Amino acid sequence: MKAFKYLVLLISIIIISEKSFACSIIYYIDSKTGKIYFINNEDYWYDVKPYIQINPSSKDELGRIWYGWKNFGQGGINEKGLVIDGAVTPEQKIPSGYSSPKGNFTDKILAKCRTVDEVIQYLEQEKNALNNAHILLGDKNGKAVIVEWINGVKNIVEIKNNRLVSTNFNLSDTIQTEMTCWRYPIIQKGLDELDARNPKDTIDLKAVGNVIGKAVQLPQKDSTGKIGGTLYTTFIDLTEMKFILVYKLDNSKIQKLDILKELQTGKTRKIKLE
Repeated sequence: MKAFKYLVLLISIIIISEKSFACSIIYYIDSKTGKIYFINNEDYWYDVKPYIQINPSSKDELGRIWYGWKNFGQGGINEKGLVIDGAVTPEQKIPSGYSSPKGNFTDKILAKCRTVDEVIQYLEQEKNALNNAHILLGDKNGKAVIVEWINGVKNIVEIKNNRLVSTNFNLSDTIQTEMTCWRYPIIQKGLDELDARNPKDTIDLKAVGNVIGKAVQLPQKDSTGKIGGTLYTTFIDLTEMKFILVYKLDNSKIQKLDILKELQTGKTRKIKLE
């Protein structure tokens, strides 16, 4: 796949002063070709040591690839084409009888679930809920949802038209709006422009990636000198099952994986990004 092999991240930088770092996630279906793309900006402090974890399938677990740090997956994909990522949101009350998940939540879901529907069932079975984040789930079948908990009630925001976008406000909370986050309208506008392209123009992983490139955050120091910004950006072509990660906005620090080939090796391995 030429777009995968020769993809170069073209990042448009917008400098916005913020008190904290956040995340942007896109699940996008090209309405002309049906191809599906899943892309994420992980905005966080630069003093963590992130890595890519590759876990092949076993008797009771699906093969999966996740990325994160300190033995916790911030996002990932499994062999069936299920993807997951999350973003911090304003704190909310979770439903009575529910609790925050324990351990590596992302790895557990990718190991056990094949589709978005199975994840929703798993969350109910385990009585899991998050009080300060929402989760974007998608699969190869074209289904995508954001699961969030507002005032003690679980809400599921389904994909509309051909895209689902998550940043750092709860979409189902009427008190919050898209203007709560500057990145959300910028991403939506970029996707609108993709949809309006001439049918002869190609929409590929690079084209969708350049949309989220407008929402990256340059490295910035806080009052103590601690540096944060876009720690990495992940690009997943769900149709071709290809994966790319760009570390710290540096095109010389790129990891590229053929997801199925990597999992079929049967080898567990960790790819350190530093």
